[in-house]
Amino acid sequence: MLLVVTVLLSACGGATTSHAAAPTTHQLRAALDAGALTALGDSVPAGTACGCDPYPQLTAADLERAVGHTVKTWNDAVAGYTSTDVLQQLESDSRVMDDVRNSGIVLIEVGANDIGYSTACSTTLTCYTPELPQVEANLRKIDARVHELSQGHPVEIVFLDYWSVWLGGHYAEERGPEYVATAEALTDAVDDLIRTEAHASNSSYVDLLTAFRGPDRVWDETHLLAPDGDHPNAAGHRRIADATEETLAGAAPDEPAASPAAVP
Repeated sequence: MLLVVTVLLSACGGATTSHAAAPTTHQLRAALDAGALTALGDSVPAGTACGCDPYPQLTAADLERAVGHTVKTWNDAVAGYTSTDVLQQLESDSRVMDDVRNSGIVLIEVGANDIGYSTACSTTLTCYTPELPQVEANLRKIDARVHELSQGHPVEIVFLDYWSVWLGGHYAEERGPEYVATAEALTDAVDDLIRTEAHASNSSYVDLLTAFRGPDRVWDETHLLAPDGDHPNAAGHRRIADATEETLAGAAPDEPAASPAAVP
């Protein structure tokens, strides 16, 4: 696994104790020297409802300290985008295609909007699951297209999953147990597709479900969410950037030092 920036997540509070740059491997340095960092996906990497620097920019800033030179960043994520939309970007949007061609790192987070909550389906799980095969196919094509566009230079593809594809934390609990159960089942399904594609293509995989909720789903992620309950706040984006860097470094998220009930 590529070594990038050593960062330590503090217990459930979400702050980091250090963002000091660590040595980088030859492979990662080659990828960064080959080009910029491009982010693709939906409203999470786009930074919707945050009013802060979203995690692609935070990750790039940390990488700059690691490699000692500027890492140009293109955030081509768009709020509301589905996996079909991202694939279309890579096939027909000349600006996005040029960004990917000139990138050494490509962050990809998409899939939640493909099975977004609808009043027509409500909490009926089987109403959403027919969309999953298309997400799987699109993820495979997105990965292949990024490799195609990046031919001729090293590229590190990083897939990120979701802590929840619907509302999270207390915001989900307020919708009732059926909402929570369906949201968790769909999150597991989408995250499984993302993880499987990352492993199949030898890409990096960032486990945000664990980063936000812990290995046993006992952490309360409410403090990492914006007031809409759907998107990360500044602390949430910092947590995602840290998890991304730890994944590249081959590290695992820290365990909480206090129980979730004690987290403000």
